[in-house]
Amino acid sequence: MKNIAVLVSGGGTNLQALIDAQARGEFLCGEIGMVVSSNPEAYALERAKQASIPGYILPRKNWPSSQAYTRALVSLLQEMGADVVVLAGFMVILTEEIVQAYPNKILNIHPALIPSFCGKGAYGLHVHEQALAYGVKVTGATVHLVTAEPDGGPIVLQKAIDVLPWDTPESLQRRVMEECEWKLLPKAVDLLCRDNLKVNGRTVEIIGGRVIV
Repeated sequence: MKNIAVLVSGGGTNLQALIDAQARGEFLCGEIGMVVSSNPEAYALERAKQASIPGYILPRKNWPSSQAYTRALVSLLQEMGADVVVLAGFMVILTEEIVQAYPNKILNIHPALIPSFCGKGAYGLHVHEQALAYGVKVTGATVHLVTAEPDGGPIVLQKAIDVLPWDTPESLQRRVMEECEWKLLPKAVDLLCRDNLKVNGRTVEIIGGRVIV
């Protein structure tokens, strides 16, 4: 069984989706072994506590640079035996040390169809504001492997939904979470834990065929 570490900073809705998937027996080869928060006040820590998952607090402000913080995080992950790392609303920029320590073993969920509305400044509600301002007819979410380039790693899974004429950034954010993020992330985590992802450059092949989400 792979030891899954989930990194969080806020409410932890995607963490809850993972906890619920685990409770349903959807992780065949992995188990959430730890939750690490950059924010001492994150409600995600309470979600972890309720699920009897060890929680760790690693405040970003305690380190002088992103590189120093990343090294401390990698040290904690390795000390606790993490095999797979999942960024689930983790609002800290990490440096390449974590990618070197966990090559093709880190997943991130982004609330848009990459390469649209991603990269610097594209996070949280801002992503949905950008999508509506641009006038796209569909949006969605993407799970990708993490590289040194923000939101630039190979795509694992994507799911799209229609943008409705009456959507606000808040309503669109909610629908993307419920209909895309909470379905995609558990599927991708399970695939990674089962070693069912084969990376060839920018292309990720799912061993065993296409996954319907």
